[in-house]
Amino acid sequence: MRKLFGTDGVRGTANVHPMTADMALRIGAAVGRFFRREAGGVHRVVIGKDTRLSGYMFESALTAGLTSTGMNVLLLGPVPTPAVGLMTRSMRADLGVMISASHNPAQDNGIKFFGPDGFKLSDSAEMEIEALIEAGVEPAKPGNIGRAKRIDDARFRYGERLKASLPREFRLDGLKVVIDCANGAAHRTAPEILWELGADVIPIGVAPNGENINRGCGSTQPETAIQTVLAHGADVGICLDGDADRVILIDEAGTVADGDQIMALLATRWAAEERLSGGALVSTVMSNLGLERHLQAHGLSLERTAVGDRYVVERMRAGGFNLGGEQSGHIVMTDFATTGDGLMAGLHFLAEMMRSGQTASTLTRQFEPVPQLLRNVRYTVGQLPLDASAVRTAIADAEAALQGKGRLLIRKSGTEPLIRVMAECEDEALLVRSVDGIVDAVSAVIAA
Repeated sequence: MRKLFGTDGVRGTANVHPMTADMALRIGAAVGRFFRREAGGVHRVVIGKDTRLSGYMFESALTAGLTSTGMNVLLLGPVPTPAVGLMTRSMRADLGVMISASHNPAQDNGIKFFGPDGFKLSDSAEMEIEALIEAGVEPAKPGNIGRAKRIDDARFRYGERLKASLPREFRLDGLKVVIDCANGAAHRTAPEILWELGADVIPIGVAPNGENINRGCGSTQPETAIQTVLAHGADVGICLDGDADRVILIDEAGTVADGDQIMALLATRWAAEERLSGGALVSTVMSNLGLERHLQAHGLSLERTAVGDRYVVERMRAGGFNLGGEQSGHIVMTDFATTGDGLMAGLHFLAEMMRSGQTASTLTRQFEPVPQLLRNVRYTVGQLPLDASAVRTAIADAEAALQGKGRLLIRKSGTEPLIRVMAECEDEALLVRSVDGIVDAVSAVIAA
């Protein structure tokens, strides 16, 4: 069992265990020792971050830990998470690090790791790193201490890679696009790229102050973006999260489309062009049953994984698939990227708008979703509400009621202290009763 690592690195409230400067230093030393090659040569790590105030603290602490083991550190500054995966490979680094808590509020932060291939680490690698953190790491000799250097053009390199994933002749002339950058890592990159491609760009969430990332903006709070699309008569809205690895879309009528609809569009389009590897899309257990039915109707299959984009990527790599993602908006295109890339997915959606001449509202209605209800219950770290007999009884009752009519998924979030209760059923009254019964039972146990 991993103690520090969740579904996407180490994450928590800044200055509260495990997200302290001391722990970041220890993590840096441990991961530096884990990745440093025993033979000679340059030992290099790239570090990116989003716009949280605590990012400065963790950047310095990680740099200290990594250089203490002989790693040379290349500081990218604020860049999207997929840029770190890209730069890890392109700069021939042993390791990539992203300091971000993704869609979480500003008081949280996290540390994500990429291997030399640009892909996120496996569970087994994280367990080995945890063992090194617990045991302690012997520092390098004084003459072998690493150096640190700032890289000033990381976001430009990333931007060129994004544009290279599109046809050379692709332009966005005449398209009015609202881009919500969540006051996060893509606040400069995303509007610049859209403008360079010829779009009429209306940017929001582009004034980070260290404390407003994801606040009232971004993929988890799209209300401002919806209002902006409607007020400006925009053709489409693109909402990123704090580290720009996920995206949701807003059509010209102000309706939100999630990752399932985006994946449905890309999968069927790629299949028609004979470039969907393996005839399948990879997604998680959270994806809507309507997506699975839509794919089957087109002769395609849906490969389901545990929740977490890195589990999606692991299945993609193992099965030779090149398209996957999550309902939450992580879209992974391994022909071009090593992890979820919200801006890249948004650009490929715009490319399909321009190619087909169809509106966003048409393209984001690929299938009729089966009614799905997700509710979250926050608990205190250390509590075990799912082990309570009253909760187990409520779950059993809901499973019995949904038997043959729908499905139920209850899990602890890997990134926040939340119990997530999700059910899917075409009988909406039964759907609500099933979820409410479990949520009420969990809430009662937490409050006791």
